[in-house]
Amino acid sequence: MARLERLPFGRVHLRVAGLLGVGTFFDAFDSLVIATVLTVVISTFHVGFGSAGLLISAAYVGQFVGALTLGVVAERHGRRMAFILSLATFGVLSLVAALAWNFESLLVLRLLQGIGLGAEVPIAGALFNEFVRGRSRGRAVMIYESIFSWGILLAPLIGLLFFSLFGQELGWRLLFVFGALPVAVSVVAYSKLPESPRWLAERGRGAEAARLLDEMEADATARGTVLEQPQVTVAATVKPTRFGELFSPYYRRRTALSWVTWFCGYFILYGFSTWLPTLYVRLGGLATGSALWLTVLVSACYLVEIYVFALTVDRVGRKPWFVAGFALAVVGAAFGAVAILLGATAWPVLFVAGLLMGLGITPVTAGLYLYTPELYPTRMRAWATATGSSLNRVASAIGPILVGALLGAGLGLPSVFAAFGVVALVGMLVMAWLGIETKQRVLEELAE
Repeated sequence: MARLERLPFGRVHLRVAGLLGVGTFFDAFDSLVIATVLTVVISTFHVGFGSAGLLISAAYVGQFVGALTLGVVAERHGRRMAFILSLATFGVLSLVAALAWNFESLLVLRLLQGIGLGAEVPIAGALFNEFVRGRSRGRAVMIYESIFSWGILLAPLIGLLFFSLFGQELGWRLLFVFGALPVAVSVVAYSKLPESPRWLAERGRGAEAARLLDEMEADATARGTVLEQPQVTVAATVKPTRFGELFSPYYRRRTALSWVTWFCGYFILYGFSTWLPTLYVRLGGLATGSALWLTVLVSACYLVEIYVFALTVDRVGRKPWFVAGFALAVVGAAFGAVAILLGATAWPVLFVAGLLMGLGITPVTAGLYLYTPELYPTRMRAWATATGSSLNRVASAIGPILVGALLGAGLGLPSVFAAFGVVALVGMLVMAWLGIETKQRVLEELAE
């Protein structure tokens, strides 16, 4: 892919980023909308903390299945088709979820919706990584990935708007209708989204890859870029896809690193953030609107941090950011546990501890969609990213259930913070031990 490595960001990159970005925005929105509507759903269907935890986790169980199954599709039939299928799946199921008639029906529909949600972001991440040259890959991919954070930020704001316009009883259902817009995006992507040139070349479809590169080179030349001659510094090793290669001697340390980091990062992110608005209301005594505004404020801080991460990750590197992020999450969890034990008021502790944990874990969870594709060759990049992401789904299912179980058992917030602190500590130690630095390196150079 020497031709691709000398191309600046152009119109094809922008088209790919735009289509993938809309899908990624709605993936974040549809994943986190349950946090926005949970307080209303609890009242509507008369459920307790334990059942609410199951409802949060249902989509993540489906996401585990979707990440693995559509990850296979992405390797065998292309990233483009897998991305389109994932969009259509979670968009249609979001529309059906708006019609849920009881707790059990919403639980099943969220589980099925998760099949599409689980595949979209890792497949999109692998595809976009394969379009961007090594010297600026960190900045470009993370600016693209920031769209996920916009989805997290805007979910409660859109929720507030819908509740204000339509009332809470109708508003939560219309939020699911809004989350069905990816169906339209999937139709556009079917005609406009190009396939990864790296995947095409790997599958012996060199002529198609060449036509796409011709288009990208013509665009760069038309904008006044003088293209240097392609320099083949690393020859790609073309081998068939073997899904068990993740555990081969060369890759098993990388797989262990990837899986542990995905699990620990998302256990903290989704285990706590999906509960936070409800905890503000139920344990902190805040009104639903105030709880959602606090959630928006915290999400805005995370978004600013994502852009700082994007602008520095190609200089600082991935590993230092990840180790420091897990360390800050440990500090936040320790603060929360100690402050509650000393008798502090619940909602300010939830805010400060949640902010610290979130600021620590946000660059980790966002950066994994940059980092994991860098650790593997084209023949298994989407599969490796999807399987890593599947551990994210396992953690995202376990985390909310554990929070609900701890609170339901009367163990209180200190036990919740202690659990998150231990998980963050494990993530920090594993990254410090096994982490590989990948900044500014060509993808083929990082592979075997």
